[in-house]
Amino acid sequence: MDAKTCLKKLEYVGVLAFATVDAQGNPQVRNISAVHYEPDALYFFTARGKDFYRELLEDGRVQILGYTRYKEMIRLSAQAKPVSQEEQQKWIDTIFREQPYLENVYPGNTREIGIVFEIRDAQIEYFHLGVHPIFRETYVIGNGREKEKGYRITDSCIGCGTCVSVCPQRCVTTGDAGTPYHISPEHCLHCGNCSEHCPVSAIERV
Repeated sequence: MDAKTCLKKLEYVGVLAFATVDAQGNPQVRNISAVHYEPDALYFFTARGKDFYRELLEDGRVQILGYTRYKEMIRLSAQAKPVSQEEQQKWIDTIFREQPYLENVYPGNTREIGIVFEIRDAQIEYFHLGVHPIFRETYVIGNGREKEKGYRITDSCIGCGTCVSVCPQRCVTTGDAGTPYHISPEHCLHCGNCSEHCPVSAIERV
């Protein structure tokens, strides 16, 4: 699995959930299929009169979520920016060509109310619930930054083994020199069960 494969999977999903934040700090989510995919970028269409457009201009932060039939969750976190004025028509025409239904939504020249945003720098989280143990990894495209998440076992670990017994995915294994146990991040649910049950509070959120 890699970032390009994740983008391809999002393309197969087709309709994606886009989340933003409005001026009052309230979360806003909408489904969008007017999207074009490149191996290392993503372009999407909206209209200048929509709240979505204003939220993107004022803040720019967006999370995009797709869920495949195989129980794979793909979440992309990024800062969206309008495509340059010189490139707008090119990408609008590309998206309309790939999504013919848009001709019914914006017939003729009414598509001129549209605008295309691009995402070139992003973090992509891949989370596969359809396998056991579950599998997760994080990738980046462009200059996106990877944000570490999950839990880790500190040097305060006394080696009692409680975390091993309560982990739903059995992703706690014998560690290297130092702590007796280690959490395999690629199989961790981030549920926190190990942390809640640790008798000496040796497991902390990253």
